Amino acid sequence: MLQDNIKTQLKGYLANLAHPIVLEASLDHSPKGREMHELLHEVAALSDKVHVSETGEAIRRPSFEIKREGAKHGVAFAAIPMGHEFTSFILAMLQVGGHAPKFSDDLIAQIKALPGQYTFETFVSLSCQNCPEVVQALNAMSVINPNIRNVTIDGGLFQDEVAEKNIMSVPQVYLNGESFGSGRMDAEQILAKLDADAPKRAAAKLKDVPPFDVLIIGGGPAGASAAIYSARKGLRTGIVADRFGGQVMDTAGIENFISIKETEGPKLSAALEAHVRQYDVDVISSQRVKELFPASRPGGLHGAALESGPILHARTIIIATGAHWRQLGVPGEEEYRNKGVAYCPHCDGPFYKGKRVAVAGGGNSGVEAAIDLAGIVSHVTLLQRGSRLKADKVLQDKLLSLPNVTVLMEALTTRIQGNGKNVTGLTYRGGDGADHHIDLEGVFVQIGLLPNTDWLRGTLKLSDYGEIVVNDHGATSVPGIFAAGDATTTPYKQIVIAVGDGAKASLSAFDYLIRVPVTDEKRVAA
Repeated sequence: MLQDNIKTQLKGYLANLAHPIVLEASLDHSPKGREMHELLHEVAALSDKVHVSETGEAIRRPSFEIKREGAKHGVAFAAIPMGHEFTSFILAMLQVGGHAPKFSDDLIAQIKALPGQYTFETFVSLSCQNCPEVVQALNAMSVINPNIRNVTIDGGLFQDEVAEKNIMSVPQVYLNGESFGSGRMDAEQILAKLDADAPKRAAAKLKDVPPFDVLIIGGGPAGASAAIYSARKGLRTGIVADRFGGQVMDTAGIENFISIKETEGPKLSAALEAHVRQYDVDVISSQRVKELFPASRPGGLHGAALESGPILHARTIIIATGAHWRQLGVPGEEEYRNKGVAYCPHCDGPFYKGKRVAVAGGGNSGVEAAIDLAGIVSHVTLLQRGSRLKADKVLQDKLLSLPNVTVLMEALTTRIQGNGKNVTGLTYRGGDGADHHIDLEGVFVQIGLLPNTDWLRGTLKLSDYGEIVVNDHGATSVPGIFAAGDATTTPYKQIVIAVGDGAKASLSAFDYLIRVPVTDEKRVAA
């Protein structure tokens, strides 16, 4: 199953095992069972510290559990962990074999201290780029605390269970048989849901943080670039972000980031974070800024209030909060979110195999989604509210060549219908002014992005589209506050442009700091 180059790399990784591990399989005689048998034996052949046992007694078959020799429990996969989950498989083997998870000492201590028993079931699709973060976090937590167990379940392999639970988007996480959460979650976010006092303890540690020279708000490409450039200037630098990577984490293939021929959003995000952490940057993760308090005069301290309570202070601030998917804003959209209304065709597309779906949006994202889905579903209807598609011509040509795609122009989605459980149809208003109905099982929304700037209204000058107005140096309407990336009026929302934008804003902040005298100003009270 594994190519020779992959085997060579994997053999190198497995050389880091400190303890022998067992791949305990619970197999059946299905083709997938035979495929799992082949994979496990191929992996075991690469290291004398990896052994296969086929004496497993798991209910889900085929499945396997990675155990340290002599241990009662380990990390379980009811999946053939290829595709995006292959890295999760490798990490699980290394961590069970004694390789410590890359968590802070504080986080590890909190995980170890969790009381009670926790049995997680994480439903994924192997094409989902958002799933590995959740899988890897829960697997690592289960290695740290023996009272935590996690099994990763491939929805395509256990379709009856997916249908019974009405799962139509991934990742979906269940705890002790009850729904726990959906979508991306890292270990800190999971811990915050398990331990109600965790956010309070994290907030308490931030109350007396000294002022920064530069505080970056946002952990996407622009924020990461700004942090690296600021730290390299010797400035006291902090970066606060709800999650590192931002919108890039939801991006599948990336083929236009100069010098990197091809990569994926999560991989690029991980590389950005690793680069930032090489420098003396105070990374404040799983936190969100809710309000900005500009300095009363140039050279003074700005304040950034966190939703958890504390206020961070800095001589300069760089806002790089990026953007989020725009919603249709029609009846039925919120009601049927994750029940037929989806925003990630790469993640959730496999759950619509053989079904009829619609894609709202005729730009690059919408057309790419329709092309991707056409290879999975029975039929795709693409609805473009304007009179022409806005996607690149090469994408339009590909779309129009597909036999199971219908393109509707001047089609404005007005309502999404359902039966209370799942989506059953969509209504759109055509160019003739009349309402038309389509029977279908899924609606994928791909109508562009909105800047994450609502919290700044009344504080900074924003454009009519909600973007932060910046000049050619990245300066905002408030001295000492800069902005970069997709949240700003900078044209062309591209990763490579955001990276350059962050560097420019950082250099502008440095120039401000060396030219504007420091004003002795008190901190904003929390």
